[in-house]
Amino acid sequence: FPLFPAADPAVISPQDPTLLIGSSLTATCTVSAGSRLRAQDLYWTLNGRRLPAASYAALGATTLSVALARLNGSKQQSGDNLVCHSRDGGILAGSCLYVGLPPEKPVNISCWSKNMKDLTCTWAPGTEGETFLHTNYTLKYKLRWYGRDNTCQEYHTAGPYSCHIPKDLALFTPYEIWVEASNRLGVAVSDVVMLDILDVVTTDPPADVHVSRVGDLEDQLSVRWSSPPALKDFLFQAKYQIQYRVEDSSEWKVVDDVGNQTSCRLAGLRPGTVYFVQVRCNPFGIYGSKRAGIWSDWSNPTAASTPRSERAAGGCEPKGGEQNSTLRRELKQFFGWVKKHAYGCSNLSIKLYDQWRVWLQKSHKARNQVGKDPF
Repeated sequence: FPLFPAADPAVISPQDPTLLIGSSLTATCTVSAGSRLRAQDLYWTLNGRRLPAASYAALGATTLSVALARLNGSKQQSGDNLVCHSRDGGILAGSCLYVGLPPEKPVNISCWSKNMKDLTCTWAPGTEGETFLHTNYTLKYKLRWYGRDNTCQEYHTAGPYSCHIPKDLALFTPYEIWVEASNRLGVAVSDVVMLDILDVVTTDPPADVHVSRVGDLEDQLSVRWSSPPALKDFLFQAKYQIQYRVEDSSEWKVVDDVGNQTSCRLAGLRPGTVYFVQVRCNPFGIYGSKRAGIWSDWSNPTAASTPRSERAAGGCEPKGGEQNSTLRRELKQFFGWVKKHAYGCSNLSIKLYDQWRVWLQKSHKARNQVGKDPF
């Protein structure tokens, strides 16, 4: 004869309950009538750990209860495992405890459109965030004045709280966008965000970024790039930013005053140093939009090095330089003034500065050649 009948050997009640954090629960395990087991033959585990016998109570010959007080959030979103065992360790019945919090209202909805072809939105799950329960987020959208609700389908494309709408978007008509959060304990809906696709456009990074030396000028590099190709046929303005860093540093310096030009002169650099340079684009004024625009990603880093200084480190200046200290000091002040005003990508012409630096370097070379004995 089988030890147990065809029915389940035991039943746990309540089965798979959902509870708020801090709640208490009394669960019972009742073995089937045909079983030889009795309440004293049973014990409980929670997530594989045996619960203390002091929390048990026999409710009749075949029922054993367990009391759980002030429950914490579930350790796993699939529920905590509460299991009733026979004395020899066999599993008689199990139940999942879902202990957590209802979802909060999603906040900080932010959207952008890549080249006016799609829409990606992100959000935050509320101030607390963690509910300890599986929480489902659904992004919904519709045209403001007409049309039906639509549901976004491609989630987690730009992070854990994001969704991507790849096509079939209308221009010149505002959208209403919101996010619904739901779990076993409730539903929460975000505030509605209204936006026009033209106001949240971003582009691909600028293409064909080239960095090159400026003749023999040891403290400058020239940067050139092409406008993002996808928006060349649309009526828009663009502004650019450049960031650069030396090879052995992780700190980027940003040049903000590039404007809408597609080239820039970086000055005040270290001689004989490798620099990495990136460029990004901000489209604005598309079809008359008044919004500030959204920056693109940075382009891939492009590297170039400045020329090495002709003067050897630790070398001595000619004695004539000591006699002309006043003139040298004035030239140094002039050099600092020009370099300060030429830094970045302002519209100030630095042709005079270039000519003066080339002349100065040629003078050093000529002086070094005269000082050498050919015999």
